[in-house]
Amino acid sequence: MDHGRREIEVMANLLSSNDMQAEVNRTHFRKNNCLTINVIGSPGAGKTTLLERTLPYLISDLHVGVIEGDIFTSKDADRIAVHGVPVIQINTGGGCHLDSKMVSKVLAEFDWKATDLMIIENVGNLVCPADFDLGEAFKVIVLSIVEGDDKPSKYPVIFRNAKAVVLNKMDFELLTDVNMETMRNDIRTINPDIEIFEVSCRNGNGLQTWTSWLRNKVKSYREHQD
Repeated sequence: MDHGRREIEVMANLLSSNDMQAEVNRTHFRKNNCLTINVIGSPGAGKTTLLERTLPYLISDLHVGVIEGDIFTSKDADRIAVHGVPVIQINTGGGCHLDSKMVSKVLAEFDWKATDLMIIENVGNLVCPADFDLGEAFKVIVLSIVEGDDKPSKYPVIFRNAKAVVLNKMDFELLTDVNMETMRNDIRTINPDIEIFEVSCRNGNGLQTWTSWLRNKVKSYREHQD
C-alpha cells in the first residue's frame, strides 16, 4: 500500500469538507453584514495582547465579537472578556488549528444583528492554520520581531494568503539582531499587496494606524454588502 498517497487523499478530503463548511460560514457572515477576520501567529507572538490593545480603539462605535481558539485553556477568552465584548472560547483538545466546523458550532452564541466585526484568534501556529479556511474575509498575521527575520521566508504560505501582517514588539528592535529591512523585503517578495503594520503593544506605537485600517475595512465591507 502507498501510505503517502493515502495520506494525501485523506488530507484532500479533509480540506474539501472544511472548505464546504467555510463557504456556509462565509455566507452567514455576509448575510449578517459582519466582517470576519482570522488572526494567526506563533505562540507568544502577542495575538491576544494585540486584541486587548485593539479593542479600546474600536468599541466606542463598533460592535465587536471575538472567537478564541486554544488547545486547552480559556485564559485568552478571560482576558478578552474584561473588555466587555462577547467572546466564546473554542478548545481544540490538542488540535493545532481551528477549522470551519468548530467555528460553525459557536455561531449561534452571538447576536449577529449587533455585530460589525468578528475577530477569530486562531491557535498559535504558523503552519496548520494556513490551509484551513474558516469562512473569514481575510487573514491577519501577528509576527513578533523577536522570532527572527527569517520567519516569512520559512513560512511563506501563510504570508501569501494574508491581507495584513502586524509586526509586533517593535520596542525590542534595538535589543535584538533582527534585520527589519530583510523581514520587510521577504514579506513583500512573498506578497506584494500585503499591508504591513509595525506595532508595539507595550508603548502603543503603531496601534492608531493599525486600528484605523481595520476600522476602514469594516466600513468598506459593510458598504459593499449593502
